[in-house]
Amino acid sequence: MARKIVVTSGKGGVGKTTVAAYLSACLARKGERVVLCDADLGLNNVDVATGVENLVTYDLVDAIEGRCRAKQALVRHPDYVNLYVLTSSHSAPERYVSPQAIKVVLEALAPQFDYIIIDCPAGIDEGFHRAIATADEAIVVTTPQVSAIRDADKVITLLKSYRLKSVSLVVNKARGDLVLVKESLSPEEIVALLKTPLLGVIPEEYTIYGGAFTSPHPAFKMLATSLITGKKKVYDATRKYSGFFGGLRRILKRGL
Repeated sequence: MARKIVVTSGKGGVGKTTVAAYLSACLARKGERVVLCDADLGLNNVDVATGVENLVTYDLVDAIEGRCRAKQALVRHPDYVNLYVLTSSHSAPERYVSPQAIKVVLEALAPQFDYIIIDCPAGIDEGFHRAIATADEAIVVTTPQVSAIRDADKVITLLKSYRLKSVSLVVNKARGDLVLVKESLSPEEIVALLKTPLLGVIPEEYTIYGGAFTSPHPAFKMLATSLITGKKKVYDATRKYSGFFGGLRRILKRGL
């Protein structure tokens, strides 16, 4: 039976969809059967993020309204044989969809998969609650910015009312060079502020956001391993900026 994990954030622009997509890809590459579900019925861009937008025939609302079976709405990723994308509604994004309706579709898929990763809309409005209600676990994505941390704190407080099995934290866009010179909060300091276990750290590097979806950064691979094993070994974003050559890298990066 699949673990249903929602990836959420309080603030838009923190890379929540990127984390959900690459985490799903890395889980699939490790042999896990994964569904990446787009629960953002407004922006619905998971298909674009994963590069399958031209392969979509049916979507989540089609499955809910009986135009296809749940499995028919899945798009198998051409580069990850164990990854399936369940897109949200493109034909009628304004249509009301209840949490129970999405849950029925995911429950139908759960026995055939190991993980269902649910990409949640940013913010804490109706879409947030609809996505959270379908999950058993949550991953909260934040960045070191004060506004993102403050919004993540609000989300974590709301998640407590859902009695989920676990709530964990991913710090995205970590700047190891700035952490070393005390110009950015470290992941450990963010954990202390949010009082939530750290599952992963993703560095701010162009190779993640500008690279192909088929080339996940090692930090995402570590994140997937931590999720599978429960042994939370996180990526060290400061390592490449330590020592003599690391100091040169810091100088060069600050000059960009």
